[in-house]
Amino acid sequence: MKAIYLLSGLGADERVFHYLDLSHYEVHYIRWITPLKEEKMAAYARRLCDQIHSPRPVLLGVSFGGMLAIEIAKQLDVEKVVQVSSVKLRSELPLLYRIIGRLRLNRLVPGFLLKKVNPLLYWFFGTTSDEDKILLKAIIESTDTVFLKWAIDQIVNWKNETKFNNLFQIHGTSDRLLPHRNPDFSISGGGHLMVVNRAGEIDVAVATALMAVD
Repeated sequence: MKAIYLLSGLGADERVFHYLDLSHYEVHYIRWITPLKEEKMAAYARRLCDQIHSPRPVLLGVSFGGMLAIEIAKQLDVEKVVQVSSVKLRSELPLLYRIIGRLRLNRLVPGFLLKKVNPLLYWFFGTTSDEDKILLKAIIESTDTVFLKWAIDQIVNWKNETKFNNLFQIHGTSDRLLPHRNPDFSISGGGHLMVVNRAGEIDVAVATALMAVD
């Protein structure tokens, strides 16, 4: 049974994976750890490697977790990286995010504002059902503020331009947070939280990605 390590998105935890059928794999959850002061994503990924004990694992990352999966793959021999609702290159980040990072505008936002759940946040995440909204609200409110501010800073300042041959990107065509940019597998109408509300289609996409993996 192939080992698959799961990395959740910014402000999320393993709850977002509970809607997927990963029964054919040996599933492991990567736990977020507290970032060190001024720690860069590559160094943080190096510390996350301590949680990986299987040879040549598959990494499946959602959103920010997909970016971290790439940083881990730079330092560890992995079979495949599967991204859901994520980006594989800096050039795929929206221009606005890159400008915000360059000007450090994100650092001016108080932590408590980042954890405010409102209709605009639901719109960005593509959540429409009450169940999805309750889950998103619970996840964001339980996220550590220090981690949240650090992770946002890492996203808007991500520099990766390394293309990986063993990467498979799954993206929704209606993602408003990280817009659709020529992925390997498209989910028509899928939003940023499609790992939850389009789980059946994600299962098919993941199976397609891992078809050639032992």
